[in-house]
Amino acid sequence: MTTFEAYLDAHKGTLLNEDMVAILSNIAEATRQISDKLRSSSLSGLTGATDAINVQGETQKPLDILSNEIMLEACRKSPAVAFAVSEELDAEVLIHSDGGYAMIFDPLDGSSNLDVNVTVGTIFSIIEASSAAEILKNGRNQLAAGYAAYGPQTNLVLAIGDGVQIFTLDQHGVYVMTTADAKIAPETKEFAINVARRPSWDDVITEYVDRSIRTPGYNMRWVGSMVADTHRIFNRGGIFLYPADRSKPASGGRLRLLYEANPIGFLVEAAGGSAIAGKTAILDIEPTSLHQRVPVIFGSRQEVEKISRAYCVERMIETV
Repeated sequence: MTTFEAYLDAHKGTLLNEDMVAILSNIAEATRQISDKLRSSSLSGLTGATDAINVQGETQKPLDILSNEIMLEACRKSPAVAFAVSEELDAEVLIHSDGGYAMIFDPLDGSSNLDVNVTVGTIFSIIEASSAAEILKNGRNQLAAGYAAYGPQTNLVLAIGDGVQIFTLDQHGVYVMTTADAKIAPETKEFAINVARRPSWDDVITEYVDRSIRTPGYNMRWVGSMVADTHRIFNRGGIFLYPADRSKPASGGRLRLLYEANPIGFLVEAAGGSAIAGKTAILDIEPTSLHQRVPVIFGSRQEVEKISRAYCVERMIETV
């Protein structure tokens, strides 16, 4: 039985230095605390909404605010963390002026589903950054990324450069490895997309979905919680699509690059899958702002490649 702490210790001095071990240990502890808060949230009066609006223009829930504070405290406990970047905060927050890393996170992804007891999660990423100017880096610069999925079980999924490992929180509050070197199945007959947004799709996505629906054996799934849909893909394959939106020409997408698309893209590639933002690999996008939004398509490699090839053909036609 390999615990999360034992796994980190085994990689100290190779993939991880002492600072990174401390940061990841504090993140794991933060996810334990969030899991505990979620388990009793209805009894504690933490469901519903507040009067606060975050930088995204979204109404914050009490658990959004509490989870954000728990993650910020994990940063404060980590002397090597210079900056925290959160979905819930307007700008980066200076944590330790002599730190060398930035912790980038979505403290409670999918919180709009809290009232109906659907799996939600925490997404995080760590990069080197000793100044605010160094935070805007493409996803290839991530040193570690992961997510916690809070559902019937609490899972912690992590990539530090040797594949993807999945840990499960036991009854004693210990994360135990339950899947070593997790891989995303290269082929799939399952796709996740919000069909209600069909009028905003481009021709490539419309054709892909129509073809899939006509193909015997294909299933559609859509939870509306990115972590929940991601965790399903890690366990049984599939493809997730939150494509470009014609109604948002400025950004083209709805999901945030730094703390949603990049960490999930990092995990997906580490597990043998593929992650693109339409015509570009997600991890190759150069960010221009902390809350930049992008289209997101990821999952089983062969299925993502079908869409990628279709975009390449479309580009060739446009240039003729």
